[in-house]
Amino acid sequence: MTFDDTAVPLMAGTLTITGARSTGHRPIEDYWRLFVDYLGPFARPTVDIYLGGASGIDSIALLWLATETDTALHVVVPGTVQSQPSDARHAIQETRALGRLVEVVELKHPTHPSPASYHQRNRWMVDHSEFVIGFPRGSDPSSGTWYTLEYAAQQSRTRLIIPI
Repeated sequence: MTFDDTAVPLMAGTLTITGARSTGHRPIEDYWRLFVDYLGPFARPTVDIYLGGASGIDSIALLWLATETDTALHVVVPGTVQSQPSDARHAIQETRALGRLVEVVELKHPTHPSPASYHQRNRWMVDHSEFVIGFPRGSDPSSGTWYTLEYAAQQSRTRLIIPI
């Protein structure tokens, strides 16, 4: 029996990417290098990836995944795509134009934008995933990224945390 005969799959078939909205402290090239190292191994055609469709890591990762991989991409927004910031709408439109967007889930939360609407979106993504990759900035436990990572831990989801 060879190693290939006994190899365990690298990961489950669904994952969520979460991260800071504030990303201006690093050049875009830094994020792309992080994505090569930490998202690249999981970005395969058999994997479905959920992203939050917001500014920052969500949009940067969405564009990287759309142009550099062939994984299935799903965007989940707490309200509607139209209610997202312009850079996030642009990333969603670009991904759609490239034919890389499997679906957009609009949760249409009644109080969007609000912390409750973002928490609902983040829980929805975790509940539909087996694995969560987080790119937090800082250690503030009240941030959306840390909220999502903590919720994932409570749901016994595997987490990979890459501080930015």
